[in-house]
Amino acid sequence: MEFQITPASPGATVFMLGLALLMAVLAIGFAWLAVSATRPSVVLGDSALTLKAPLYGRSIELSRVRLEEARVVNLESGTELRPKIRTNGIGLPGLGIGWFRLTSGEKALVAMSARDRVLYVPTDEGYSLLLSLERPEAFLEQATRMKKGS
Repeated sequence: MEFQITPASPGATVFMLGLALLMAVLAIGFAWLAVSATRPSVVLGDSALTLKAPLYGRSIELSRVRLEEARVVNLESGTELRPKIRTNGIGLPGLGIGWFRLTSGEKALVAMSARDRVLYVPTDEGYSLLLSLERPEAFLEQATRMKKGS
């Protein structure tokens, strides 16, 4: 013989529906973060370099970027520019976004998906940028041209 439990109060039902809604919103948020984190970009404007990356995006005035010291590096072969410690960021196989300490001890804002051709860009802001760009030389040439023009 089966006996039914007294039905839960309406408050319990509302609570469970609210919890389900919260979980759905969080799932959508994490899905957005996962997709957008794998597609960061850098926009070169008239007066600023803008890193578009979720949670770690920022704009830096071109006058604060030391393009004359920028260079393309291969982090596969040991270098002091290799990210060593993630202080605040996302570190997954094939993807690094956020704040890192380099082997040299320097602070860097990183947006890397490859390590063999990475653009190293020092700034006057107390940190450098490490960017995996599809065409780092072309970016550096264009940024230098734009900075000289301003």
